Amino acid sequence: MTTHKPIRKAVFPVAGLGTRFLPATKAIPKELLPIVDRPLIQYAVDEAREAGIEQMIFVTGRGKTAIVEHFDMAYELEATMAERGKDMGALDATRATPGDIITVRQQVPMGLGHAIWCARAIVGDEPFAIFLPDELMVPHKGGGSGCMKQMVEAYEEVGGNLISVLEVPRDEVSSYGVIDPGEQVSAGLTEVRGLVEKPPVAEAPSNKIVSGRYILQPEVMRVLEDQGKGAGGEIQLTDAMARMIGTQPFHAVTFDGRRFDCGSKTGFVEATLALALEREDMGADVRAIMERLLG
Repeated sequence: MTTHKPIRKAVFPVAGLGTRFLPATKAIPKELLPIVDRPLIQYAVDEAREAGIEQMIFVTGRGKTAIVEHFDMAYELEATMAERGKDMGALDATRATPGDIITVRQQVPMGLGHAIWCARAIVGDEPFAIFLPDELMVPHKGGGSGCMKQMVEAYEEVGGNLISVLEVPRDEVSSYGVIDPGEQVSAGLTEVRGLVEKPPVAEAPSNKIVSGRYILQPEVMRVLEDQGKGAGGEIQLTDAMARMIGTQPFHAVTFDGRRFDCGSKTGFVEATLALALEREDMGADVRAIMERLLG
């Protein structure tokens, strides 16, 4: 059986300005906006930890120090809660041990591909994961594993590069990166023959969109080194990955779960309602509130 280098590191590009959520994001990073009572970045980090990832690399920008502080020890808060005998469970998941969290600065906003390239020295010669925190990926109601854990399991089978995909209505494909699917390897695992960033509907090779989770080999950093600008005048990660197809194994994992586009206001509200309805401590009350408002 072929063994592959383990996925120990993950890159989180969190330098974006969050302009779609102004004025809420004027002083607060969009990644710290809460879905119920956990910030978006916490969901992504928890998903990474579930998949066995040990080191989180945050690619930050100006005004994003609060993201790192979220995972730091809050001595005054913790001491006060302990003194008052309050449950500390809500804070447990936010604590990081030394070396778990590393930050690197993206000084100029030049696109997702450039943000990933900024982490090249920390990634080194290891395969690594990428999380886009705006894409909230959660298991189906009732249980199941997270998206990255499903991807790591597929990676252990085929190696190479993997991306998560979801099927969307055909008329929505021009808002996403889309795969040109090849051979079906197994249930939920498909060979990728090509990638197109935000194609016109008539030219899209499928309705399977790239959904914010990646496992890539370190060679992508050398491809990004001389990657020209693509859609939107930015350095696109999709373009760099497309250049790697044919030189290394490349597969798509269809996530068995749910995706919420929390980069949009409506997606953010949908995620908040969906997850609140599933909570034992508030689900019934939230449902009653919704029925009253709709009635």
